[in-house]
Amino acid sequence: MGRLTSRKRITRLGFGPDGQVISRSKEETMAVEEPLEIRLGHKSFSVTMRTPGDDFDLVAGFLVSEGVIRQADQLTSMRFCAGEDENGQQTFNVVEAGLGAGAVPPDLTMERHVYTSSSCGICGTASIEAVEKSGGYDLIQDSMTVDLATLLKLPDTLRKSQDLFTKTGGVHAAGLFTATGELLFLREDVGRHNAVDKVVGWALREGKLPLSGTILQVSGRASFELVQKAWMAGIPVLSAVSAPSSLAVDLAERAQLTLAGFSRTSTVNVYTGAHRIVVPTPIDALT
Repeated sequence: MGRLTSRKRITRLGFGPDGQVISRSKEETMAVEEPLEIRLGHKSFSVTMRTPGDDFDLVAGFLVSEGVIRQADQLTSMRFCAGEDENGQQTFNVVEAGLGAGAVPPDLTMERHVYTSSSCGICGTASIEAVEKSGGYDLIQDSMTVDLATLLKLPDTLRKSQDLFTKTGGVHAAGLFTATGELLFLREDVGRHNAVDKVVGWALREGKLPLSGTILQVSGRASFELVQKAWMAGIPVLSAVSAPSSLAVDLAERAQLTLAGFSRTSTVNVYTGAHRIVVPTPIDALT
């Protein structure tokens, strides 16, 4: 797994069947978390905590969600640059991106805390208004639908494909699916937003944006930032295994995006865009 995982010695404590204390030393496999600095034109744009790997996809997806680029030719180059550990070894923790015609360079002088945690992709922005950009694509025109039974199967399919989570239990996942439930692409990361950015960045670099007719299934909750990222990538349906925030629902309504949460094998809560979910008829209404 390379730098995706690290082995650490831990002490496992507990009680036996007779109440006796059990103490055992063992090695544990953990997901690696390291900083990645993103530079534009030799100037620092952001630093995010992430699981190393697929860093170019992460940077590309981040630039899409920030409204800097919308298509592959607006990202002219990416390269690893200066970044060394205490032993002088290259850490691959700094990526410099070059922007081409049509890109919208951010104002690097605006008030922005450069550090972003692995749990939140918008914590570093000065205000909520600064990140609530107009969606890059019109989701109202996306007439895709998904059968309820298919939607309910996606979390299990996602979980079975999470190799890094199986090894560590410490990462989130984002999976891109077709309307028939086929898994197109999956990425894992310690950060929920990073996993989504890696999926979106892959799509941008493959020339697949907008991601019309697709479903984004995530392993955690549905926050405002994840709805924003889905909207900016042209994804019409976002499904999460946990709850959405109130602001996520508000943004999904504005974007005309279908937002589902608490997707748990046999039930799912649909907060917005229920017209895209095809249910069997007749259906018993539960009150």
